[in-house]
Amino acid sequence: MRGDRDPDAELWVFGYGSLIWRPAFAHEARQAARLSGYERRFCQASHDHRGTPERPGRVVTLLPVAGSDCHGMAYKLPHPGRKEILAYLDHREQDGYERLYAPLHVGEGQTVPGLTWIANDANPSWRAGETLEEVALLIAERHGPSGSNREYLYELEQALAALDMPDPHVSALSYRVRQLAAGG
Repeated sequence: MRGDRDPDAELWVFGYGSLIWRPAFAHEARQAARLSGYERRFCQASHDHRGTPERPGRVVTLLPVAGSDCHGMAYKLPHPGRKEILAYLDHREQDGYERLYAPLHVGEGQTVPGLTWIANDANPSWRAGETLEEVALLIAERHGPSGSNREYLYELEQALAALDMPDPHVSALSYRVRQLAAGG
């Protein structure tokens, strides 16, 4: 699927980070969803939301991994106002993210046309290759205009747990950040 889609066609937005618990845009429906071929990872620097230009935090993006699935939430966009919603999401997902059109798996074997934003490994905020410990140390101490980086991680972990969508990477990172916050 390409970015030059028919504006009248059905379109679902896939949230795998803060869009899970805080979509902040109008939608006609919300459903648990799965995006095949990707895993959620904290390898994108955040200069504008969970960190600052001098002290960037870390937020999630999707890494292509054959045979993997990323679970999240899909939001069906309404036709009226869609252009404005997409402009809002393009602004919200700035700092290295770009649109990815891909099919989403929702419900009982249903596939819908999907759109999400992922970081490109050529963008200046790309930070793949950091160890879990390095990322945990950053998340434990960084803050930005949208709040603490720890809060973002904890909110994601809590939202995934509430939806019964455990993510071992998020859980391991959250466990280590909690240890650091407790002085360990």
